Amino acid sequence: MNKIILLILAVTGLLSYASWQKPELFSKMLFSPYQVIKRNEYYRLITHGFIHANWPHLIINMLVFWSFGSVLLVYFDIVWDSFGNILFIIFYLIAIVFSSLFTLFKHKDNHYYSAVGASGATSAVVFASIFFDPWNKIYFFGIIPIPGVVFGALYLIYSYRMAKRRNDNIGHDAHFWGAVFGFFFPLILKPELFQYFINRITTIP
Repeated sequence: MNKIILLILAVTGLLSYASWQKPELFSKMLFSPYQVIKRNEYYRLITHGFIHANWPHLIINMLVFWSFGSVLLVYFDIVWDSFGNILFIIFYLIAIVFSSLFTLFKHKDNHYYSAVGASGATSAVVFASIFFDPWNKIYFFGIIPIPGVVFGALYLIYSYRMAKRRNDNIGHDAHFWGAVFGFFFPLILKPELFQYFINRITTIP
């Protein structure tokens, strides 16, 4: 396992577990738009991505991160050579922040809203992987094979519609914007990759 992947997994697991043992730490690290805006606690934009609500939440996020992050790092190393590992960390941290910005302003006056978890950053990792290999199969529920580009489109539609409904306790806005960030991040750094993507997506296996 790559050292960068292992580091993120270890830090996330340890901080999540520590926050479960100490409610005051959990409260201090969670994402609270109200606290960020009203009390300038901007660090929460990062720290919330390293704690989770419970074991299932942690395990699912980290399993997806490990699966797609390991593949994405290979592409980062190919495209950006020795800078790939450092860039991956930067990408991951920015993804945590960027995926939360819409929610930050949406709930800035809501004292009761809070969120935790790396779902936004994980979505970014998945969609960056889709960018580099759009036809690679993603196994939905670990069983149903779906081409990445098809899965990506369905995921964005689902996240957008569920965010509009607001009838569950899942951060669909973070999922949506994390996915968008992940897809466009390689293009922002290297616009010529657009032609690479066009070549890959028009070459149906």
